[in-house]
Formats: sequence, structure tokens, C-alpha cells
Amino acid sequence: MNDIIKAMCDRRSVRVYKQDEVPRELIEQVVEAGLWAASGMGKQSPIILAITDRALRDTLAAANAKVMGVEADPFYGAPVVLVVLAPRDVPTHVYDGSLVMGNLMLAASTVGLGSCWIHRAKETFELPEFKQVLSELGVDGDYEGIGNCILGWPAEEPEPKPRRDGRVVWAS
Repeated sequence: MNDIIKAMCDRRSVRVYKQDEVPRELIEQVVEAGLWAASGMGKQSPIILAITDRALRDTLAAANAKVMGVEADPFYGAPVVLVVLAPRDVPTHVYDGSLVMGNLMLAASTVGLGSCWIHRAKETFELPEFKQVLSELGVDGDYEGIGNCILGWPAEEPEPKPRRDGRVVWAS
């Protein structure tokens, strides 16, 4: 099996993390892979907010939990959050950002990190306090949160779920 296809088949969503620090070099490799995602008309419009600051990570987690209506950490203790945002004025912004998310998760797996797509980035980055965070970081424009890609060292290895049959229809 081709190495890329094998990596796609082996990747799992991780929901239990060790608290060990993730080296910046590994985060940068994952981010770089995200930046190489395909995009509509080659616009490359999504951006990645790489959060390694624990206080900001915890503030974002609390807001995400509030949107979800829970008190538990929706980031499962992962120490790093890569938030993918895309400009609303690009017609393909949700698709483009989703491709970035896919690349991030696949890249994380190939460097030995766990990852998981956590929703509610749209809702949290519509809140005034997170619009302010973007402004303070120098991010101008009207961005929609596409997803939160959590990263960290897996504390367990999730088992693959069986693939469901009947999901391919051939028109030959």
C-alpha cells in the first residue's frame, strides 16, 4: 500500500492526551502541511491560529464548552490548538478550511502526534472576545472559524472502527 494511503487509513481521532510539551518544530511541520492544502482557485485563503499559550488555550476551551453546554474540557486535555479560520468573502472558504483541517490531522499522525477535529470554532470566533483576540494578533478581516485541530501526545491508541459497507456507488 502507498505510504500516503496507509497514513490516511491509520490516522485516528485521539481523545486522551499526555500533558507533555509538544516541540515547536513538530507543530511547525503540522502547520506547514496544513498550508499546502488544496483551495478553490488556488486562493490559499484560510489561516491557522497556532495556540500554544496555556491561558489562551484554556480560555478558548471554556468558551467552546459553554457553546456546547458542558463543563468538561472539549479539547480533551490536548496542549495545542490549531484554529483554522477562513475569510467569509471567499465562496469556497468552508471547503478550503476543511481541507486544511484534513491535512493538519494527517500530518499530526505522521509525526507521532494525536489530533482530533473539534467543532464550534465558528461559534467561538463570532464572540466579541475572540474577535478581539484576532485583532490583538493583527488578524484583520471577517473570518469564520472552520475547526479546532487539537494536538498532543496520545495517552492511548484508539482502535479503528470498522468501515461501513454501501458507501460507494459505481456508475461505470
